[in-house]
Amino acid sequence: MKEHGSDASHGKDAKPGGERNAAFGASASDAASERLLPPRGDYRTLLSFQKAEVVYDITFRFAHKYLAKSDRTIDQMIQSARSGKKNILEGSKAGLTSKETEIKLTNVARASLEELLDDYYDYLRARDLPIWDKDSREAKYVRQLGRKTPQTYENYREFVETRPPEVVANIAICLIHQTNFLIDQQLRRLEQDFVEQGGLRERMTRVRTAYRSAKPSRPASHSTSNDRPQEKPPDTPTSPNSHSSQTRKPGPSGGER
Repeated sequence: MKEHGSDASHGKDAKPGGERNAAFGASASDAASERLLPPRGDYRTLLSFQKAEVVYDITFRFAHKYLAKSDRTIDQMIQSARSGKKNILEGSKAGLTSKETEIKLTNVARASLEELLDDYYDYLRARDLPIWDKDSREAKYVRQLGRKTPQTYENYREFVETRPPEVVANIAICLIHQTNFLIDQQLRRLEQDFVEQGGLRERMTRVRTAYRSAKPSRPASHSTSNDRPQEKPPDTPTSPNSHSSQTRKPGPSGGER
């Protein structure tokens, strides 16, 4: 099973004359070695999704062809098949920001396919039709078809459209078992990733802490006397007695004789 992820290359050559920016960029790059939102692969490359899509295509044709129009099982089977496919898709996309949501939705897909599996078993058992043993020649042949990549409906079209309903139902059962096996592996991997890497909040904390630790501290600035603003001398208070020359008041000693 292919895992989520995509190849990515990072980093640019430092330009001449940009020593300071280059040094700071290197530290920031190291701090961001763990990406906040890791790259995700295309969900269509997941083998579990490809098989779930084949199961849906087979179920849609089977239900409309071999079940009575008034049978409510038609809608139930198609909805279960659709839920199996769509929840793998939605879980894969939600996993970009929430591992918990991805695990929950992937498990919903697993439960939906299990319900669909039981519907196929009911169809065969209620009509006294044979159910293939897992080691039968027919089941081994379907497993061989299941090893082809990519998995598409075209790999099974000839059998679905030309074989009797009990054969089609058994083919669907084999494919559902294969899909459930892949989903179980996927869930174990998601659980391990969550234990090792945590969720988005923990990743945000680690990335932010690493960035702040790697960010170079600015040297303390030493101010000189020339850098200091010139202080304006305080204004000298003005009073009537501060004049250098005073007007003499008329009087006995200062008036005219």
